[in-house]
Amino acid sequence: MRDTVQIHVTADLPIRVRALAYANRAEIRFGKAFPVVLLVDSDAIAVLSKELEEVRAVLNSTTAQVDSGDETPEVTD
Repeated sequence: MRDTVQIHVTADLPIRVRALAYANRAEIRFGKAFPVVLLVDSDAIAVLSKELEEVRAVLNSTTAQVDSGDETPEVTD
């Protein structure tokens, strides 16, 4: 079993994406000097996008709750 790799993605972290048509997948590179590369099969791109949109919605609603004074955290899978 492989070890887990964690990276902290911030707004100023360089992210480059390119299509690998010959492999039917996308390559997402995070960072410059020692990049972390995420390879996503074409069938999984929609799933990844949907999950990111869902977490964005949760974070936006959590931010709105904190701004309004209701700081009850929401649990997601």
